[in-house]
Amino acid sequence: MTDATLVYDDDCGFCTWWAEYFADRSDVRIVGFEDLTPELRARLPEEYENCSHFVTDDGVYSCGASIEEAFVRTGLGREARPLVEFLRNFEDYDRLRERSYRRVADNRSFWGRLLSKTPPARRSDEER
Repeated sequence: MTDATLVYDDDCGFCTWWAEYFADRSDVRIVGFEDLTPELRARLPEEYENCSHFVTDDGVYSCGASIEEAFVRTGLGREARPLVEFLRNFEDYDRLRERSYRRVADNRSFWGRLLSKTPPARRSDEER
């Protein structure tokens, strides 16, 4: 497994847009739910299809934490990492991040009208 993998709902155009965004701007590998290997699936929570997941050698970040971790691996996000690491010290921040993630995820059909790609996402190692 590479150092970092974003696992996402590859049946969702909005999710696909974000997966490609991260793949284009970082060394994050993207894997849709349909392409999970048994080894990667074993590292995910039981109800993994409820949100995205960011898998590293050190652990698994789920839902809002997965998008946050993918973001801090991008060019712009690397500059924001010290701020994000500071904010992670506060329970209120965690609750806000997860509530925000859930609000967006529960309204993917709306957001997909603004940002969407035809699933599945191009893998970062495929020709552009």
